[in-house]
Amino acid sequence: MTRTTRRSMMKLAGASLAAVTVPATVSAEDEETRWTVAETPIDSTLHDVTHTATNAHAVADGGLVIERTDAGWEVVLQGGPTGNGNDLFGADVTDDGERLWIVGASGAIGEYDVITGNLVDRSAPNDFTANFNDVAVTGPAGDADVYVADDSGSIHYSFENGEEGTWEYEVPGSGSGFPAIEFHDDRAGHAIDTNGKVFATDDGVTWNPIGIEDADVTFYGLDSDAADDVTVSGGNASIFEYDGSQWIPESLGDADLFDVETEGRDGYAVGGGGVIFEQEDGEWTQNATPVGENLQAVDRGSVDLAVGSGGIVLER
Repeated sequence: MTRTTRRSMMKLAGASLAAVTVPATVSAEDEETRWTVAETPIDSTLHDVTHTATNAHAVADGGLVIERTDAGWEVVLQGGPTGNGNDLFGADVTDDGERLWIVGASGAIGEYDVITGNLVDRSAPNDFTANFNDVAVTGPAGDADVYVADDSGSIHYSFENGEEGTWEYEVPGSGSGFPAIEFHDDRAGHAIDTNGKVFATDDGVTWNPIGIEDADVTFYGLDSDAADDVTVSGGNASIFEYDGSQWIPESLGDADLFDVETEGRDGYAVGGGGVIFEQEDGEWTQNATPVGENLQAVDRGSVDLAVGSGGIVLER
């Protein structure tokens, strides 16, 4: 597909902004590349999904964790880290894929060994019981740096595998909640807040705003691949791509895009009403999907996965 673009440049906080509007066309897909619905044992909303050293795992309301096995999707954890059934909103894995870190409501944090099935409760660091929306982990199993974003404007971090007494926190912005956080290197990454700000760190402690001025939409999803390779998704099917000097926004339609996952110039963005946009060589087109449920998260791997409301899992 050839895309016609209109670009206008404006200054913003050390970066420039170019506007792009993209027609929301639906790409043709053959039988081998189409999205299909996978049967799951739950009907709770799935908020995040990630591949691990064993299989893909997804986290849901009610403290549920499900795993994609050879026999299909199965529940492997119930009740969450504390056993209280707090909803789980975010998940990430250590660099070796052996530990799945999960976070959620009322300060829930857990470290799950995907090989042995052992779960360690790391909840309520420093007695914080805010809702934890997302987690980012770097380093190997048992020796990880852990970063947790909450809905009260704080980023909690531990450089000692989340051990009790090792947690500290920063409030990078105005106190607005952080829906997403992701790291691309040991202590380098990005976070987005609900006040239209993107923050960057290169030491895991100090956070500096890098935009986005005049975005005028709520941010939901984040992909951090390098200091000069960041993608943000938001309301009104908005995508913002950062190259280290400017933010380039694209309007893909009108659905809220709750998550984005890219690598190079390829990837996916997913959102309301079962919408999936695919990026190929930098061009975005809409995939046909068999569902209308809101999709909350997407992850790429040997099987690409999108998850969302009603326990829905799409596979490709």
